[in-house]
Amino acid sequence: MASGKEPDDAGARHPYGRDPDAIERPVYSATIRPHRSLSRLGFRVVMGFFGAVALVTGIAFLQMGMWPVTGFFGLDVAALWFALTLNARRGRSFEEVVISQIEVLVARVSHRGERAEWRFNPLWTRLHKVEDEEYGLLSLAFVSRGQRVLVARDASPVERQTVAEGLTRALAEVKKGY
Repeated sequence: MASGKEPDDAGARHPYGRDPDAIERPVYSATIRPHRSLSRLGFRVVMGFFGAVALVTGIAFLQMGMWPVTGFFGLDVAALWFALTLNARRGRSFEEVVISQIEVLVARVSHRGERAEWRFNPLWTRLHKVEDEEYGLLSLAFVSRGQRVLVARDASPVERQTVAEGLTRALAEVKKGY
C-alpha cells in the first residue's frame, strides 16, 4: 500500500524570488508498505479453526488406532503457524521515497529494522519502467549513473502505477527549472 503526497509550496515564496528553504523541502514523499490482508484477529481465527479441525480429526484417527497420523496433524498446524508468523513479520518492512530539489532518497527498512539508503542527484536520475499488457507495471526503478534501485517492490501493479505517476510528476517538476 502506498501513501504519497505532493506538498504545495505556492504560498511559500521569498520576496526576492524562490524561497531558499524550498530547496530541501520535499516535492514528493511516499511510504510504501507491503499489503498484508490477515490481521491479528484473522490470524487467531485461522489458527483456531485449523487447530480445532486438526484436533477433531486427530482424535478420530487416534480412536481408529492410527496414532501416528495425530502427530502429523500437529506438525501441519505448527507449519501453518510458522508461515503466517513469518508473513506478518515481513509485513513490517517498508520503503520511503523522498524527492527534493537537490536529492532523490530511497530508504528501505527490512522487517528486522535494518535500513539501506540510496541517494541520487535528481537531474541525473530517470525512472525505468517494465510494463506488460496483461499484468500492468511489473517493475519500477530509479536509474542514475549506472546504479539501479527498485522501488515499490512489494506493491501490486496498480499501486506501483500510482507511485510511478507521482514519481514522474515530481522528477519533471524538479527538472523543470534546469
